[in-house]
Amino acid sequence: MKVIIINGPMGGGKTAAGKHIARNTDGCAFIDGDMCMDIHPFVGNKETKAMAVDNILHLTGNYSRCTVCSMVVLVWLMDDEWVRDSIIKGMTDMQCDITSVTLVCDSDELVKRWKNDKSCEWRTDDWLNVSLRSLPLFSTLENTIDTTGLSIEQTAEAIMKLLP
Repeated sequence: MKVIIINGPMGGGKTAAGKHIARNTDGCAFIDGDMCMDIHPFVGNKETKAMAVDNILHLTGNYSRCTVCSMVVLVWLMDDEWVRDSIIKGMTDMQCDITSVTLVCDSDELVKRWKNDKSCEWRTDDWLNVSLRSLPLFSTLENTIDTTGLSIEQTAEAIMKLLP
């Protein structure tokens, strides 16, 4: 099974690009990592992240056994190395063909996207500052695509070009 892992800061375009790929690819499932740890109030500690990793791997395993599913797109902010490594190891153990990509954009673009997104409850000034501070970290990760000025379709196309 092919798996595309899309990482990056909040507001970087992960969900939009991932959903676009899933909607336009036959047999493609979409996993939003945030939904795998949707606890209110939000708690993002080691315990809840480990639970989310387990949930993500469980879903991936179920999709890999489904005869109509040939690809999974996972989108999630993975700023902890152990989280990324755990997901990649688990999917490798399932013999998935993994393509991992990190989406980034410049700070002006991030602010613009943030202010235009009225549907996400995380789009507060406090979380925007957290996301802006995370840009340097994400810029150092593998297969980084700068989405500044790119449409959702262009971003999805750039991700698909990375597939083997």
